[in-house]
Amino acid sequence: MSTQPAPREPQESEFGLAQLRGAGARMAPHWVVPAADAPTPVSPARIHGVVVPPASARLIDATSEYGV
Repeated sequence: MSTQPAPREPQESEFGLAQLRGAGARMAPHWVVPAADAPTPVSPARIHGVVVPPASARLIDATSEYGV
């Protein structure tokens, strides 16, 4: 019994990398997104009522081990 998968015929919808890149380049102008306004800074004094569950705080605290 062979452990190799059976070869399959490429489907018409499968493209090579060059074809996919070309298709993406042709579609890119249709997806232009207007520049977003910069968010307005908020004074730390106005930030109140934020509650972080202890489990979430531990998770965020532990991310420093991963170079964050």
